[in-house]
Amino acid sequence: MMSEGYGWVVTQGLSSQLDPSGSERVENMQGVLGVRPKVRKSEKLEDFKKRWKALSVKGHEEININSMTLFGLWAYDTMWALAMAAENASGCGSLVSAIMATKFEGVSGDFDLKGGELEASVVEVFNVVGHKERVIGYWSNERGLFREDPPNVTQGKQILKQPVWPGYTTDEPPMLRFGVPVRKGFTEFVKVERVFPSNATKISGFVVDVFLEAVKALPFPISYEFIPLDNYEALGGSHGDKNSREFDAGVGDVSIVYYRTNYFDFTLPYLESGVSMVVSMKHDQRRNMWIFLKPLSWGLWLTTGAALVLTGFVVWFLEHRSNAAFSGTPDQQLGIVFWFSFSTLVFAHRERLVSNWSRFVLIVWVFVVLIITQSYTASLASMLTIESLRPEFIDIKEIKRNNYFVGYQNQSFVKTILINQLGFSESRLKAYNTPEEYHEALSKGTNNGGVAAIFDETPYINVFLSKYDVGYAVVGPIYKTNGFAFAFHRKSPLVSYFSRAILNIIEDRDKFEGIKNKYFLTRIVPKDQSASTADSPSLTVKSFAGLFIVTIITSFLSFLFYVFSFLYSQRSTLRSINYEQTSFWSLVVHIVKHFDRKHNSFHPTMDRSQSRVQPTRSLETTYHSNVVTLNEDTYSM
Repeated sequence: MMSEGYGWVVTQGLSSQLDPSGSERVENMQGVLGVRPKVRKSEKLEDFKKRWKALSVKGHEEININSMTLFGLWAYDTMWALAMAAENASGCGSLVSAIMATKFEGVSGDFDLKGGELEASVVEVFNVVGHKERVIGYWSNERGLFREDPPNVTQGKQILKQPVWPGYTTDEPPMLRFGVPVRKGFTEFVKVERVFPSNATKISGFVVDVFLEAVKALPFPISYEFIPLDNYEALGGSHGDKNSREFDAGVGDVSIVYYRTNYFDFTLPYLESGVSMVVSMKHDQRRNMWIFLKPLSWGLWLTTGAALVLTGFVVWFLEHRSNAAFSGTPDQQLGIVFWFSFSTLVFAHRERLVSNWSRFVLIVWVFVVLIITQSYTASLASMLTIESLRPEFIDIKEIKRNNYFVGYQNQSFVKTILINQLGFSESRLKAYNTPEEYHEALSKGTNNGGVAAIFDETPYINVFLSKYDVGYAVVGPIYKTNGFAFAFHRKSPLVSYFSRAILNIIEDRDKFEGIKNKYFLTRIVPKDQSASTADSPSLTVKSFAGLFIVTIITSFLSFLFYVFSFLYSQRSTLRSINYEQTSFWSLVVHIVKHFDRKHNSFHPTMDRSQSRVQPTRSLETTYHSNVVTLNEDTYSM
């Protein structure tokens, strides 16, 4: 960067290291401009130079006439000031006060610590040309810039001598050239327009405002100009190093992509990004003949049915021996189990219950049924009264399987992702430029010359949805990218400064949000309409898990207590059984048969003559070997 087209200005710190009388460092600083305090010629300075040169001649190798710098002259004068102050303060004064009060003419000029530091009355502006420094002018607080010292007051305002820049040219280095894309759409990010009648170029937008704030945050001023670029991809370096050399940096909505790093170094991203898919929404058919099943998931339907059958069986078991309504032939008993179970859904059961345990089970189950039916009614009413929308497509595989067209933003790297990563054929891709074109393509659909989906970076998708917020939704995964950043030439020293400036802007949330709100109708956040209120998912088992657990526990405890009570009532019979000669299954069959017989009496309110269960003669049954003896009145069914 020491060739033609560049310009360097060094400040006092480096300039003072150069020799007002000559230095070897000038060989590497051809064309550099510098500023430093002027050392006026004086007898003391000339005498000091002679004595310094004499010391170097006498064999002091560490002393070199070229090593004498302005800092050395100041150090020499400072030692004299300290010695003089020590003499003046030897009486009763303070050494610090004596130093501040010391004034004299030294080798570097007038020594006066006004305000605690030396002040140079005149600053010289020099230009390194060849092996020497060429003074091209001076500056002071009183006069500003002037060409000669002392200035010639008769000549009025004086212009500095023409400097020689790196590359041994007198042409001034051009301003930094920042390329800005000329876009057809999404001008919220960058907008380039002609202002008539002057035909001047006006450049604005979110990205430009972020750049201008970054320039303000730089620790030094820069001189620049914007260069409109009709070829947007030139900012990304996709056309090679030739196009990227036309400007010093790219100021646009440029995404950080790996292949672009072959031509540019990127700053820290000022906006996050990712590639996502937006599709159109379609209306649900509210007159669907099976819509009444949708409020509950299939799992909840099956769980509710199983709980119904379980409750019916438990109630039958608890009522069978005491209630004639739950007796009869096997077919009748099976029918009463299902009838009683499902009639509780609409609270239409008419059977009177005898057992307190069955009443307890039924109370809990009716409460569960009430909650489920109320939730079902509310969900179904919502589906029937609110117009429902759902995404046309929710899976990329479905689009690829049907060979549908998809769209992307023209001159965007998203095309590469669609082909290389997602596996779309290039022949099925269509390029668009504006949100209006996105809307038209999605509205036409796959069968009318449109597309099934649009793939683009999330900032553009969000701008599109802010304009067309009804009828479209973001679906599927978001493929993360590295965000938007400014692009500079490789190894540009400005990258680190702009990165720190961008970080400063982002951390100032009020400022950054203010820039966003200036250009975007809504904040740049992902927007997904696929889960609308009208398209809410069906109720699941998890929503009612607690109720089902309570029902199961209640039924199990009632069943268990009744079994214990029944076995306890038959203790005398169980003691008479010869367990050594009776197999387990024979014992189970006998207990089941005995359970199927009547209790001592049916419910007192039941009319025995009207019951389907009639008394029979007493039977004495004798079981030999694997048979158990029981003596009691029985009823046949």
